[in-house]
Amino acid sequence: MSDQLRPEFWKNYPLNALNTAEWEALCDGCGLCCLVKLEDEDTQEVAYTKVACKLLDCNTARCSDYANRFDFVPDCIQLSPEKLEKIHWLPPSCAYRRLKQGKNLPSWHYLNTGSRQSVIKAKKSAAGRCISELDVAEEDIEDYVVRWVR
Repeated sequence: MSDQLRPEFWKNYPLNALNTAEWEALCDGCGLCCLVKLEDEDTQEVAYTKVACKLLDCNTARCSDYANRFDFVPDCIQLSPEKLEKIHWLPPSCAYRRLKQGKNLPSWHYLNTGSRQSVIKAKKSAAGRCISELDVAEEDIEDYVVRWVR
């Protein structure tokens, strides 16, 4: 895949000009987008929970079947530049959100550090901090709201 990545593509091209490999490479693998979120209907305020999609490996914060995820989680979202215009719940640390807002990638992003572990070391990952939705009753999800997503 690295042969499909242009040098510092995230600095040199707008999101809508990225190829598929570059788009996918922006994801830091934090898993925060895979956490169940609760939205206040009146204020549109979003609260993150530590309850993760059933496909998220809570030890690594990586999807256990990314290529086939829509077969198991039909409402999983394929992020795109168009969807970024409508989605307001991506965490502030998200590379897609940051670049859309004209910000730089965070210093701990693996495209800057060269290490996929840097997101975990920076405590910006769900790795080791989440539990599967399979282990939580739906009516109890609001008991799992967290404040560590920033």
